[in-house]
Amino acid sequence: MSKTEIVVVGAGIAGLTSAAILSKLGLSVTLIESHTQSGGCAGTFQRKKYIFDVGATQVAGLEEGGIHYKIFKFLDIPLPEASILNPACIVDLNDGSSPIPIWYDKNEWIKEREIQFPGSRKFWQLCNLIHQSNWTFANNNPVLPIKNLWDLSQLLKALVPTNLVTGILLKSTIFDLLRLCGLSNDERLIKFLNLQLKLYSQEDVYKTAALYGSTVLQMCQQPHGLWHLKKSMQDLSDALENSLKKTGVNIVFGQKVNSINFNNAKNIWKVCAISKQENLEYYADDVIFTPPPQSLIKSLGNHLGRNHYYKKRIQSLPNPSGALVFYSALKKENIKSISSNHYQFVSKELGSIFVSISEDGDGRAPRGEITLIASLFTKTSDWFNLNKKEYINKKKEYFQKISFALEKKFDIACKNWLHKELATPLGFERWTNRPNGIVGGLGQNPEIFGLFGLSSRTPFKGLWLCGDSIYPGEGTAGVSQSALMVSRQILASKGINNFNL
Repeated sequence: MSKTEIVVVGAGIAGLTSAAILSKLGLSVTLIESHTQSGGCAGTFQRKKYIFDVGATQVAGLEEGGIHYKIFKFLDIPLPEASILNPACIVDLNDGSSPIPIWYDKNEWIKEREIQFPGSRKFWQLCNLIHQSNWTFANNNPVLPIKNLWDLSQLLKALVPTNLVTGILLKSTIFDLLRLCGLSNDERLIKFLNLQLKLYSQEDVYKTAALYGSTVLQMCQQPHGLWHLKKSMQDLSDALENSLKKTGVNIVFGQKVNSINFNNAKNIWKVCAISKQENLEYYADDVIFTPPPQSLIKSLGNHLGRNHYYKKRIQSLPNPSGALVFYSALKKENIKSISSNHYQFVSKELGSIFVSISEDGDGRAPRGEITLIASLFTKTSDWFNLNKKEYINKKKEYFQKISFALEKKFDIACKNWLHKELATPLGFERWTNRPNGIVGGLGQNPEIFGLFGLSSRTPFKGLWLCGDSIYPGEGTAGVSQSALMVSRQILASKGINNFNL
């Protein structure tokens, strides 16, 4: 049995960040992780001489004023070495037109848009107006959605006059913005936006909330930008883990939390975990739960059953997507000349494929070689309802299709692969312990974004949610913002009301 002020479940970026902030401020924290390493969806694994990023392959928020920058400065730890992605991505719609480089330089991107999407200027200007309003609001540390008077006070403090204008779009979608600008029939622009939005919101133009989509469409450009970590995505987790060690956080790996219960007699939370058939118990005043909220159905058990409204809310959450991820390596000379670390292209058979390519000498592969990771969305139900033979055949089929699509796109001879393997939602579930191997958070449609989203405050005092299903959404920057928000809420519940970065 172990007693601490805070137990954090899950050592992904959300869990590491919330644990680091609270422990830096003097609270005792225990961090429990089912895997043998930290990082979660932003972790890495090794195959022979190659290091592969599991899920996330790029980082936002490392620029001055960005969320990672501010958190690392507060923790007094150095940022991982990284370079700006320029272009952030090259998008090929496979429609016979020129691929679309998404430039970091704002003026270059404006010029590119004029060439690629003539007549779309008003749409992009409207998105930029909304984004600037959102960004000022987000930097003022709002708490969303509102569940008590303190949350409301933080929201009111964060509001700026432009939010009152953009607020009329609260229930609007990106397609509504296109319609306002007379672009509802621009099929090429819509196709491009669908590809980009799916990566960040899990929705298309017809369902992505306008206030969310307008911001993610601007994140590649100055003064923000996307970054390539020089070694691997694990660097982000390792830096946070080092901070935890300095502040004396008890980090336990290889322990799977199987139940969370409130002990009324002792007025404390009891967290039960299992490791190699050994049962362990942890007690805490507060619990931060960072796995997907769908996992609460098993973890909370009877507690959730006694609150029918909340149980129904969790059960009715939209099903996130799964992913097929192709991990490969080859000599740099055996791939055609590339001008970006990231590509997104349309395959007529497979749909959108997102590709991440390492830099020569960045540590992911020996010099002269590169790693290439390709991913596409898939329905998790397509993989968990198969018998063993059906699963093997389906996996082999997609393995061949993805290999062929990449060979065709990048002029790779099939004999030149040095390594290749395919991960399905089943493998992702084993690695991350996310139910059905789901990736990302909740689809950011107007019904579930911001004010209407799932709150970090649960109906159970002292139990908090944090991660990619909580405001403001997915990605390492999003979950770090979520971690900051829940840390501020916990501190306020303990009488510390003035903490901000």
